[in-house]
Amino acid sequence: MRQPITVPCRVFAAFLGAFLALLGTASAQTWPNRPVKLILPYAPGGATDVMARPWVEKLTQAFGHPFVIDNRGGASGAIGTEAAARAAPDGYTFLFTPGATLTILPQLRKVNYDPRKDLMPIARVGDLVCGFVILSSLNINSIKELVDYAKANPGKLAYGSAGLATYSQMRIEMLKVRAGIDILHVPYRGSADALNDLLSGNVHMMNEINVLPHVRSGKLKLLNVNYSSRHPDFPDVPTLAEQGYANADLSIQYTIQAPAGTSKDIINALNRKVVEIAKTPDMIARMQSINVVVPIQTPEEIAVTQAQEYAENGKLIAEAKISMD
Repeated sequence: MRQPITVPCRVFAAFLGAFLALLGTASAQTWPNRPVKLILPYAPGGATDVMARPWVEKLTQAFGHPFVIDNRGGASGAIGTEAAARAAPDGYTFLFTPGATLTILPQLRKVNYDPRKDLMPIARVGDLVCGFVILSSLNINSIKELVDYAKANPGKLAYGSAGLATYSQMRIEMLKVRAGIDILHVPYRGSADALNDLLSGNVHMMNEINVLPHVRSGKLKLLNVNYSSRHPDFPDVPTLAEQGYANADLSIQYTIQAPAGTSKDIINALNRKVVEIAKTPDMIARMQSINVVVPIQTPEEIAVTQAQEYAENGKLIAEAKISMD
C-alpha cells in the first residue's frame, strides 16, 4: 500500500511564509488600484482637517487614485482611531491623526484599541507651529504677564481646547504645572467650536493653528510660539523656551498610521511618497501657509518618537492629576 506523502511542518511553514511574502509584494506593486481612505478622528474644520486636505490633494496626484477624507469625530478621537485600528490591513484605510489619540487618550480612559499593537506608523505629516493666544482686550502681552495675571486672579481666565485628552489641553496643563497657576480648562468638540467661543469672548485663550489669522487681524494676541524656533510670520514673538519655560513645551505632531498587519512594502511606498512631497517647494509653502512644518522621519523613527511621547505624557498626566472626569 502506497504511503501518503507528508511534508514536515517547518518546510510547510517556510513555503507558506514565502507565498504570503510574494502576495504582499505583488499587492504593493499594484497598490493603490482604488480609492484610499484617510480616517480623521475629529470633526471637520479643525486643525486635523485643515492639515489633511493638502495631503489628500497631493497624494491623489502622486498615486493616480483618490485619497479621500473620512471625518469620524467623537469620544476625544477614540471613535475614528478605533475604526482605523479595526480596518482591514489592505492598504486602503489609514489614520491621519495628531499623537494625542495615540499617546494621551489611552492613558486617560479605556479605549478599544492599543496604539502600540493595533497601529503601525507610516509617515510624519506635520508639526503645528502655534502658541498661546489671548483676547487683545485683556492687554496681556507676554507669558510673564499671563502668569502674573493668573496668579493674581486664580481661576478667572478660561482656556478653550479642542477637547479632553487633546494636545491643546495638555499644553495648558503643562504650563499650569510648571508656572504654578490656575486657569480654567473648557473642552469643546473641536478647535472650530472653541475658536467661535474665543472670538465671542466666552473663553479667553487657545493654542491652535486656526487662531493665527485672527492674530493678524488684531483680535487676538500671540504670546509665544510652542516650537524650537520662532514663527516666520511672527518673528518678534519669542518661543516659550525663550520666555523662561523650556520645560513646559509640548510639540504637536501628526502622523499617518496603518492597521497592524499592513504590508511593509505598502507602508514604505507611502512613506517614500510623503517624504518626496514634503520636500517640494509647493508643499513647503502650502504647509507654511497653515502654520505647519514637516520633519522627515522613517516609520521606525516615528515609532521611537511615539514611545517617548507616550512615556512623557504619562508623567505629565500623573503630575497634573489630569482625568477625563
